[in-house]
Amino acid sequence: MTKQNVIVSDKKSGLNMSITMAMSKSSILTMTAQKPGGYISFSTTELLKNLEINGEGRINAWVESMRASSPTHIKSTPSLADHDRRSSWTVSHPSALDMFEQIIDASKGKQIVMFLDYDGTLSPIVDDPDKAFMSDAMRQTVRKLAGCFPTAIVSGRCRDKVYSFVRLAELYYAGSHGMDIKGPAKGSKYKKGSRAVLFQPASEFLPMIDEVYKHLVEKTKSTPGAKVENNKFCVSVHFRRVEEKKWNELFQQVKSVLKEYPELRLTQGRKVLEIRPTIKWDKGKALEFLLESLGFANCSDVFPVYIGDDRTDEDAFKILREKGQGFGILVSKFPKETCASYSLQEPDEVRDFLQRLVQWKRPSVLGGQSKV
Repeated sequence: MTKQNVIVSDKKSGLNMSITMAMSKSSILTMTAQKPGGYISFSTTELLKNLEINGEGRINAWVESMRASSPTHIKSTPSLADHDRRSSWTVSHPSALDMFEQIIDASKGKQIVMFLDYDGTLSPIVDDPDKAFMSDAMRQTVRKLAGCFPTAIVSGRCRDKVYSFVRLAELYYAGSHGMDIKGPAKGSKYKKGSRAVLFQPASEFLPMIDEVYKHLVEKTKSTPGAKVENNKFCVSVHFRRVEEKKWNELFQQVKSVLKEYPELRLTQGRKVLEIRPTIKWDKGKALEFLLESLGFANCSDVFPVYIGDDRTDEDAFKILREKGQGFGILVSKFPKETCASYSLQEPDEVRDFLQRLVQWKRPSVLGGQSKV
């Protein structure tokens, strides 16, 4: 017997409710609505971890989860209930900009290490994933940030792809949800010793990932708007440009391919289905590996800061919360269930926060007087 959370729409209120279902392999036994913290949550974490990709009920639950993750389903004119829910959520996840001084106070005497997601964090979410370009202003800010703190980009994208967007050789890059990690291409004062960092825990899956990618391209070409992206150690099926009425069809296509590959698992991000190896590796593990590579394993004087907008970033947020070190910042305009401590609403606010960090560390970089 397992418990799973499924998103169910309440048409009268226009809200989505998190339903906890006790399930056996063959049937749904009980259902209980939950309303934590005085607002309706969008909890699908357990659903995505435990759902098997078979059975019509489970397929419908996946499609409901895809619907719940879609920003287009947030009403353009917020109701009073929406406002109250947002206010309640920001009490427990306040703006990192508003709480900047408190954050700095907590980091005093410790080495700040920065971890940044890419899509939705450094760049806006766009319909075409190949056009998710970061602004020159953001690139300049990240460059200055890396001059102040060890900085890593942790993305679901292929490492080479995210590097082509960022184009900063002094950063650490963890692509494919952390399954492809490489240290700075040029000298870094933070690099541990002279040994270059290169870690690929899922190398044995490369031929399988290529094979699945080709099958998915062929299988999904009948679904207008679907885009399959080969991220080297994982495959992403983007449905941002797919009509909602076609989502079930697309999921069925993905499911039919994955039936032949039990070594791979299916997860979900923002308007994307992700196919990954079943190894126990994620963005949280990547964060721990990078801290160790930097010489901060089991150190109490390190202060990791992870900024991301996706469900896959929750693995890193959870690690930081469990360690009681540093904190996570969720980038979102809307209330979401999260292990992050703080929030920012959009990439522009991320840039503002990073600029403030740089100016605090080295005021002369962005103007102002030197700080002791």
